[in-house]
Amino acid sequence: MPEIQIKDSLNKAFIKVRPERASIERFKTHFITLLDRINISPNETEEFLKNLISDFLKKTWYFEDYFINTKERIDLVIHKGKDAEMPVCVIIEAKKPGNKHEMISKKNINTKAMQELLLYYFHETIDIKNIDLKHLIITNTHEWFIFDAHLFYCFFSHDKKLVDLYSDFKNGSLLEKNTDFFYSNIAAPFIEKYKNELYYTYFNISDYEQIIRNSSKEEDNKLISLYKLLSPEHLLKLPFANDSNTLNQIFYSELLYIMGLSEVKEDNKKIIVRNKIEEQNKGSIIENTIFQLSDYTTNNNELFEIALELTITWINRILFLKLLESQQLNYRKKDMAYAFLNIEKVRNYSDLNILFFKVLAQEIRIRPDNIKNIFINVPYLNSSLFDMTETEKKFFPISNLPETELPFFSGTILKDNIGNKKKGNINTLRYIFNFLDAYDFSSEGSEEIQEENKILINASVLGLIFEKINGYKDGSFFTPGFITTYICRETIRRIVIDKFNETKGWNVTSFEELINYIDNKNIANILEANEIINNIKICDIAVGSGHFLVSALNEIISIKSDLGLLADNKGIKLKNYTAEVINDELMIFDEDRNFFHTMLIILKVVVYKKQYLMKNVVLLKLLYLV
Repeated sequence: MPEIQIKDSLNKAFIKVRPERASIERFKTHFITLLDRINISPNETEEFLKNLISDFLKKTWYFEDYFINTKERIDLVIHKGKDAEMPVCVIIEAKKPGNKHEMISKKNINTKAMQELLLYYFHETIDIKNIDLKHLIITNTHEWFIFDAHLFYCFFSHDKKLVDLYSDFKNGSLLEKNTDFFYSNIAAPFIEKYKNELYYTYFNISDYEQIIRNSSKEEDNKLISLYKLLSPEHLLKLPFANDSNTLNQIFYSELLYIMGLSEVKEDNKKIIVRNKIEEQNKGSIIENTIFQLSDYTTNNNELFEIALELTITWINRILFLKLLESQQLNYRKKDMAYAFLNIEKVRNYSDLNILFFKVLAQEIRIRPDNIKNIFINVPYLNSSLFDMTETEKKFFPISNLPETELPFFSGTILKDNIGNKKKGNINTLRYIFNFLDAYDFSSEGSEEIQEENKILINASVLGLIFEKINGYKDGSFFTPGFITTYICRETIRRIVIDKFNETKGWNVTSFEELINYIDNKNIANILEANEIINNIKICDIAVGSGHFLVSALNEIISIKSDLGLLADNKGIKLKNYTAEVINDELMIFDEDRNFFHTMLIILKVVVYKKQYLMKNVVLLKLLYLV
């Protein structure tokens, strides 16, 4: 029978999201309760057992957000929202552990449980016209078989003969009207027809009992995939923490507050402006900057424009460095010797200026010894992001800002020792570092439990924030990842086909055909094919954060992977590794389909935006490549 491993059934981007320790502990607690109650009463009724399943799901994941209950003849359903009026997303058919005749097995899925499930599926999709159904589950509380509703749609809903028979059965125009007739004479033959195509995810809770009951946390990582399998993000196919299309409003709001800015709606677009007079605070970065600029000009509009440009430049650098630091710590297994963006090493704005221009902008070998010793693990970045801008040269760098204090944001993420939001004043630079430390910039790609309760800010989400801040005047629009991914895939693959046809004189009409044309066994051919792809030029005239260009680069790497062309500069192939674009992120897998993690690569692209050239704009993109 066609069984899928749990990890293989999960969205690859969702696999990269680390669950919080508190969530795993809650899962373990209610899992143990489920096991104990099953063991105490193994011969209870189906009604009793489905209540156990309902309690387990509610208390672990669904709480008050998603309504779980019976529905007509169906044992359990999970609704899309808090009440029964919302569409059903999941159907659960429950059987007693001892009812082996009706329960499906790995050897035989064509039993009454499956036949009942098909009846309930048709009732939801044909009679009620429910288009929100996502998964169908059969369980006896020990064994769980989880089917993607899309498979039922592909095979059962597309079989016109079966659908017509169901309609006739519902209309009462067949020989019998009882459900047993439907099960044996309609459902069973068609389930038999498609049984080898109906893939399911399977698990037995007894396989996890020893891990669940083990008080040691060392093996808890083995529970992560199971925890995700039963979560709303998977069963209801909901957005999850590292969704690259969603702005983290909590992070964005507090960041703007520290900068001294607000987002307002003007002419149907959102723009960033200086805070109202009554909300301005001299401790914010922009107000501190405006005060220092008062010696240069008294024109309020000019003051704001200059101060805003400087503020954005400095914040861009700091955010980029936080992402760099976090990925470096992740790669070095949390060795804090590689942390550098903190008040111990960067004590004031002068130290921050040194970090920008005397550390990141200079090769390690030419750094002064005193600086080299403090920032020994900070790499040299050959990027114009750490060249002094013309505005800094004309006016001043960040080192000219005096130390100030800023009251905590009313909705701050920072908490005191008893878990309340922090109040009072704090040194502004310390505030920036503490604020950034409250978020997780590095958890993607590691299938581990997140011991600290930190919200994930991945590179794509941060890119969205960069786009909004840097497009402060125009109310810039961040193109969602699913759009950039689709456009890049559809466009660039056609361009690649055209380039090979043009260069090699071929007449290839599809990407699948191109795969068969390319000889990736020969080094010379690999080098030539890579050169053909590398010569493709892509220009994003309205570039903001570089999101579209990064999606394009992702797609090019994915194309090379599909064509078997991932290789070093000598043409030696990177064996047993594949690259895919999933959820607008480039993911590298080894031969066992596990994530492959290596070093951070920082990309530099020359882009043209409106009337001026932005040289070597650093794109915040983390690629898992050798």
